[in-house]
Amino acid sequence: MLKKLYHWMGKKVHTPYATPFLALLFFVEAIFFVPVDPILIIFCLERPKQSLWYATVATASSVIGGIVGYMIGLALWNSAGPAILQSSFVSSIMSQKTFNYLSQQYNIYSHWAILILGFTPLPYKAATLSAGFCNIALLPFVCFSVIARGARFFLIGFTIKIWGIQIKQFIDRYFNILVTLTIVVITLLFLIFKN
Repeated sequence: MLKKLYHWMGKKVHTPYATPFLALLFFVEAIFFVPVDPILIIFCLERPKQSLWYATVATASSVIGGIVGYMIGLALWNSAGPAILQSSFVSSIMSQKTFNYLSQQYNIYSHWAILILGFTPLPYKAATLSAGFCNIALLPFVCFSVIARGARFFLIGFTIKIWGIQIKQFIDRYFNILVTLTIVVITLLFLIFKN
């Protein structure tokens, strides 16, 4: 079934709405968790000469989505932040003093958090929403998001631009194994991130 989906998505790359669809997915991924890297890989494999264009679209859309996620986090803090912190559930987990300390640490090390969450397969939405909620400076958030997301997506784009045919043959040959490994890795990362 997944292989059929893979081939179906490959055909969609050649439609007029392919680039807006890609942009929409990467925009949404910055606010809600959607595993989009496989879709970028499919787009690049189907049209290797357009790989860097697709990486550019993915980066720009993801960063714009990240700014929206930041604004949602900021609005959430401004409208309900203090009430959330004073709720019995949150206050049983941490005090206002602990939250202030964690926010201060996040502000100090926010660039590392954004770089790590923006480059690795961990959910980027964690960086976008928490950056707004902790009210870190917007400009550094955008700059580090561009660096992290750009590095991740252009790595995919350059790799496929150079070795596209070999990678496509490899994926076609070992598709089931690669899907299984991907599911295992995503599950492990989710469990690590959750705990």
